[in-house]
Amino acid sequence: MKAYVFPGQGAQFTGMGKDLYEQSDLAKELFERANEILGFRITDIMFEGTADELKQTKVTQPAIFLHSVILAKTMNETFKPEMVAGHSLGEFSALVANGALSFEDGLKLVSQRAMAMQKACEITPSTMAAVLGLDDAKVEEVCASIDGVVVPANYNCPGQLVISGETSAVERACEAMKAAGAKRALILPVGGAFHSPMMEPAREELAAAIEATLFSQPICPVYQNVPASAVSDPTEIKKNLITQLTAPVKWTQSVQQMVKDGATLFTEVGPGNVLQGLVKKIDATVEVASA
Repeated sequence: MKAYVFPGQGAQFTGMGKDLYEQSDLAKELFERANEILGFRITDIMFEGTADELKQTKVTQPAIFLHSVILAKTMNETFKPEMVAGHSLGEFSALVANGALSFEDGLKLVSQRAMAMQKACEITPSTMAAVLGLDDAKVEEVCASIDGVVVPANYNCPGQLVISGETSAVERACEAMKAAGAKRALILPVGGAFHSPMMEPAREELAAAIEATLFSQPICPVYQNVPASAVSDPTEIKKNLITQLTAPVKWTQSVQQMVKDGATLFTEVGPGNVLQGLVKKIDATVEVASA
């Protein structure tokens, strides 16, 4: 079975999407529509902007979403997903790709999500850190032993888990992870503590926008970050999407479930190839490809 996976924040690069824009009339039309919806020319920043300009939250999330979704739409008849999944932000791309969300609604929600997360980041100093070489249960145990807010945020692949929370608590957790045998515990250059309780203000703000948006019956199941299982019911999809901001991204568990359910080829749609690497580390028997 064919699974299509969509990357999250961090996959952006200068010049992203320019070749699509130049080679396809459909892509050009969708990019121009995106400029109108967003109220600024995101294409100028994507195609010619600096890495710093691309790193602005209001740019990064819509840019990755646009690259992924427009790439999927230009694949025409060759794009026949039997299951989809997205890493964090990538879940929105996946939901447009499987027909649960329209292109316009998906972009509006991604833009609102980016702004809401930015605001939440400004309330309390918070951060994330990558923990390498410890098993998940040990990372969970260490997080639980630290005073303050620090939680597992991204289960990326076995031996790679990202933690998230208040800056001081994350720093203390990193020291404790190293003492517990982690190969590395590394603070990440991110705007704040995504997928942690620190995102509660953003979750509340986004919940209202998601509730007001029409979600349709998808053409295939989406393996969502929160339950790490196949979901096709629009009401259920909405609920999980709202919970996602403060809950961990269960990527390892999602991929394992997709393989159990018959996925043999994982095609990454969007900038970069990070997910292909993670999928291979989760299950070396499956095939991976770029769109």
